[in-house]
Amino acid sequence: MYDHRKLGRELDLFDGDPLIGAGLPFWLPDGAAVRMALEDYVRDVERRNGYRHVYSPIMGKRELYEISGHWDHYRDDMYPPMSIGEEQVVLRPSLCPHHALIYRSRGRSYRDLPLRLAELGGMYRSELSGVLGGLTRVRAIQLNDAHIFCTADQAVEEARAALELIAAAHAAMGIRPVRHRLSLPGSSGKYVAVPGLWERAGEMLREVLHDVEYEAVEGEAAFYGPKIDIQIADNLGRESTLSTVQIDLYQPARFDLEYTGPDGARHRPVMVHRSIVGSVERAVAHLIEVHGGAFPAWLAPVQVAVLPLGEDEAAFADSVVSRCAALGLRAELSGPEKGSLGARIREARLVPYQLIVGSREVAAGEVSVRLRDGRKLAALPVAEALGRIAEITSRRETGLW
Repeated sequence: MYDHRKLGRELDLFDGDPLIGAGLPFWLPDGAAVRMALEDYVRDVERRNGYRHVYSPIMGKRELYEISGHWDHYRDDMYPPMSIGEEQVVLRPSLCPHHALIYRSRGRSYRDLPLRLAELGGMYRSELSGVLGGLTRVRAIQLNDAHIFCTADQAVEEARAALELIAAAHAAMGIRPVRHRLSLPGSSGKYVAVPGLWERAGEMLREVLHDVEYEAVEGEAAFYGPKIDIQIADNLGRESTLSTVQIDLYQPARFDLEYTGPDGARHRPVMVHRSIVGSVERAVAHLIEVHGGAFPAWLAPVQVAVLPLGEDEAAFADSVVSRCAALGLRAELSGPEKGSLGARIREARLVPYQLIVGSREVAAGEVSVRLRDGRKLAALPVAEALGRIAEITSRRETGLW
């Protein structure tokens, strides 16, 4: 595996500046292209699976986090409150309190459940400078988050479906988790003291993991409930959590969430927390380390490099780039001013598709296709070649052809 901190800067994916601050990286155009492709994938998968997308503010009143339990159990990882008049507001350390209030903002019936609310939103953690590193430990996090509000009878199936979405996403990204971990509370005082809640939620998650090999580890739960963590390892073998599924019985009670059941009575929903790819920063860091910059074609910052042999073919090559853009493909022209054809092929070694254009190709309206893995295909009509590439990348798979 590769070191994403070194390679990410070499490939112009991200960087930082002391004036912005430690743990606050910025995304360069190629890195932003990878991030946007990943975010588009997540949103598309969520839409196809019945999620509704929302937006919520990146801060809230201190009282919000006192109700959610974050202020009592997570304060050391939060930024200090900011005083605005007589109010104190806090940069949020998670999205779940906001989503609980979105649920509470309307009357809910059992017919509305499960209600799946998803958001790619910012959250902020007060990490000490000594633990910050590249994209894996940052202070401003973009989280792929969702909360499913459902009945108790629906919770296990909803959590199991979330695990399936996570597995499919990892396959599309070309990554392999090292293990599934059932994270349980430990003996410290950082966990909410509601014993029955822990046992019930833990039993539900064990049912979710019935056909999955996992390890149960104490001391790794969220402060409000147990969770399933899908663990990855970096280039040094250090584990971290990429994706999670949690069953939360605590916050629905704290926020007094209700729905009207078929009996006409008020009932408490269960809140399933779920993140398919976790934080976008950590996901992209892992992608860099696994693929060394040779991302799956659908994630590559540049998907197609068009290489004319000489100036006579430059205009035709430029038209191919324009046709790529019209199909939603990320393409660049690598003209003869950048060196010999061999040098340009080497420079574009991480680009999934290299389209070479000589005089014969121009005359026939074709391109010669060279794949990143070294395979050379017969010349194809431009429309056929680009249509095939667009179809392959739209499937969001790891294969090239």
